[in-house]
Amino acid sequence: MTLPAAVRDAADAYLLAVDAADPDLVEGLYVIGSAALDDFRPGASDIDFVAVTAAPPTDNQVTALGRVHGQLPRRPVFDGIYTTWLDLARDPGQASPGPHACGRRLHPRCDHGRHPVTWHSLTRHGAAIRGPKPAEIEIATDPAELAHWTRGNLDSYWRQWWQRGSRLPTPAGLACLNSWGSAWCVLGVSRLHHTLTTGNIISKTAAGEYARVTFEPRWHRIIDECLRIRRDDHRRSLYRNPFTRRTDALAFTDMVIKDTDRD
Repeated sequence: MTLPAAVRDAADAYLLAVDAADPDLVEGLYVIGSAALDDFRPGASDIDFVAVTAAPPTDNQVTALGRVHGQLPRRPVFDGIYTTWLDLARDPGQASPGPHACGRRLHPRCDHGRHPVTWHSLTRHGAAIRGPKPAEIEIATDPAELAHWTRGNLDSYWRQWWQRGSRLPTPAGLACLNSWGSAWCVLGVSRLHHTLTTGNIISKTAAGEYARVTFEPRWHRIIDECLRIRRDDHRRSLYRNPFTRRTDALAFTDMVIKDTDRD
């Protein structure tokens, strides 16, 4: 797998910094998400990563990691978790809370990112920057748990996003007026629908292509618009009015959630 130069450069810069802080801490570094799925968009995509340590980082090591992430470039955003080899070998629901980095911020102890999608993504398309290949690691993956988590995410996070987005004077409602907000929800729920249907994890662009052949033609306009946005296609928007696009994006999101409820 050939990673984009921007991803490789960012990962190398991170490893140089973390090794200077503690050369024995990070034993494995893996890139997942859009960069590993051939859907990385410079200037828009984050670099999703899993860093593996032999044991949970000590307080001093967490402090050092905070300094490392605080000094990384602002773009591309380095977004991921620190976990251990032992935690990867067991159900992610039983994994110990640990550091989570998002850009220049490090949250010392949380559960964020410790779920079946991360474990399955690492197993199926993780790109090894340091450490053994994912196929050589014991990683706990259970298709039933992946489906359960995915359904729960649709029912909680995305249903709440739709509810908030349906009220215009809210951050989510305003976000749905811009191009990013529409693409975020339309392609996001399409990815989860695909996972529930096939058991596989795909990129946002692939999710839009899947949605186009899965759902009725009346949804093609909003799907095509969100694919245009995702691909950074500068051709004219398919919508003259952002309020109409917002309405269609929210209606599509609601439809997908209800469609998975019927499964």
